[in-house]
Amino acid sequence: MAELTLVLRGDRPPEGAPSAPPFRPRLVAGPQFLAFLKQHCPITVETFYPTLWCFEGQLQTIFQIFTQSQPQVTYQSAVLQTPDGGQFLLDWAEQPISSHHPDPTTQPIVLLLPGISGSSRETYILCLADQPLRDGYRAVVFNNRGCRGEELLTRKAYCASYTEDLEIAVNHIKHCYPTPMLAVGISFGGILVLNYLARTGRTAGLVAGLLSACWDSFETANSLETPLNYLLFNKPITVSLCQFVDRHRKVIKKLVDVDFVLQACTIRQLDECYTSVAFEYQDWVAYHQAVSPKIKVDAIQVPVFCLNAADDPFSPAHALPLQAVQHSPHVAQLITARGGHIGFLKGLLPRSRLLHQYTRAIFQHPEELCNLKMFSPGDREC
Repeated sequence: MAELTLVLRGDRPPEGAPSAPPFRPRLVAGPQFLAFLKQHCPITVETFYPTLWCFEGQLQTIFQIFTQSQPQVTYQSAVLQTPDGGQFLLDWAEQPISSHHPDPTTQPIVLLLPGISGSSRETYILCLADQPLRDGYRAVVFNNRGCRGEELLTRKAYCASYTEDLEIAVNHIKHCYPTPMLAVGISFGGILVLNYLARTGRTAGLVAGLLSACWDSFETANSLETPLNYLLFNKPITVSLCQFVDRHRKVIKKLVDVDFVLQACTIRQLDECYTSVAFEYQDWVAYHQAVSPKIKVDAIQVPVFCLNAADDPFSPAHALPLQAVQHSPHVAQLITARGGHIGFLKGLLPRSRLLHQYTRAIFQHPEELCNLKMFSPGDREC
């Protein structure tokens, strides 16, 4: 397991340790953002060494579940009310007194957003929360409605195009602690952050984002409905979402036939019979169009660093909006050849170097990204 952690961090494996062929990640960004990342986040240009026995995308996606240790993180929960009568929870991770920021009101904040149907209790979120605490920052988790064990009070739950709850959370946090805040979104959480940033522009209340997201919902659905991906990923996720609907049957039945919804066999079918209905889309096609951040890159006005693997079964490489990213001064995209769907979390995100380097760079050198500008064709990637 130590070997997996090491090689996914981008370090060279120990002599004699098995490894797959090395790959240098592809970093796509505008000149200013690219220079910033190369200077302050050297891991972004290091050679990537996937392990020999777990280098394939589907394997990395599965094995990351079993290889993560679970740090001890204690939360203090805050219930936030929404204008439509709903509620959701913010979970603040309790942290030791920071020598860099002895006053908690001055500590920069890392806002964490879990994947679909996830919450602050997920192991990968605990790992992500632990890193900022060790770096002297505060960590808080945004839980979607009904996902943290609280009662769902509204007929609509959550979807990645509905960013109003996230806006409430950001405004609440900024009101309580007017310090710099960076958002870290995983999978569904990453999509939600991208759509939020595209909608709010410079008024987002965030200084930056670090995301691993699916850019094109149509391509995600197509990929997850191939036979093997359906069995490994689509079916389990659909089962989990159906359990959510069944658990909150009391309120959801006021909108749809719950028993019919529970017959859904894919995420797409559930989006058709519940999500698109709850959020007033004509059908799942209209919903997937609205939820795909691929078409909104130029609307993002806050520095966002996105991490994807070329073999991600949830987000195929051909669906990445590299041309749009090349023309955006605010979005950077790092693509590793291997890693699966957040499979490199064991090394790249929760266990140190990328999250550590990027948050430190953003919080310690904010002036370097204050004036990101459009540019002419030229030096856009490494």
